[in-house]
Amino acid sequence: MNGDFALWVYLSRTPLLWLTVTLVAYLVADRISAATGRHPVANPVLIAIAITACVLKLTETPYPTYFAGAQFVHFLLGPATVVLALPLYEHRATVLRAALPMLAALCAGCATALVTAVGLARLLGIPEPVIVSLSPKSVTSGVAMGISEALGGDPTLTAVLVMTTGIVGAILVTPLMQIMRIRDMRARGFAAGLAAHGVGTARAFQVSEVAGTFAGIAMGLNAFLTAIAVPLALHLLT
Repeated sequence: MNGDFALWVYLSRTPLLWLTVTLVAYLVADRISAATGRHPVANPVLIAIAITACVLKLTETPYPTYFAGAQFVHFLLGPATVVLALPLYEHRATVLRAALPMLAALCAGCATALVTAVGLARLLGIPEPVIVSLSPKSVTSGVAMGISEALGGDPTLTAVLVMTTGIVGAILVTPLMQIMRIRDMRARGFAAGLAAHGVGTARAFQVSEVAGTFAGIAMGLNAFLTAIAVPLALHLLT
């Protein structure tokens, strides 16, 4: 028994353990999602987070210890975002034909996300540092955390809000589009990437490669535009 405990103490301090836990949790979550026919509610990211959280709770492992091992996955967010350029290149003709509608949707979506988040937060009397952390919630986590930190927010809180936004958006996007009878995969994908960044983009690729391509475009463009617009929005909505 003591030997098993000593082995666990050793493994728990090994970075490879928590990287393995993260990957296994996602593989299990993806199998569950596939078994449900990729139902929107069975989001693999949400399920993987729940599994990992249970493991951390049962083993009484502090988050910094976990992140020290799993941070390699966090590092790969950058390269994974860059890889989205491949389907963009393959569908470049389709993208160019929809350039003007995409630009209009980008501006409208970015403005709506900022005004609703910052405006409502100020009306509710939420403290300024929390508002700053909340403002880039619709941007992919790496960019959002950078924006938050540069403006005096809490990057950790921003990461939580970004993931919450992405998961909720990925769950709601498909049924919402069905209700609104939007069949164009370009529009559906662009909306998913604009509102729910990386998690929404992953969901869009599950539905259609065209939808995933447009979601990736929206995610990248929205990150660029939001980085410029957040300071302006915080200043105007005071």
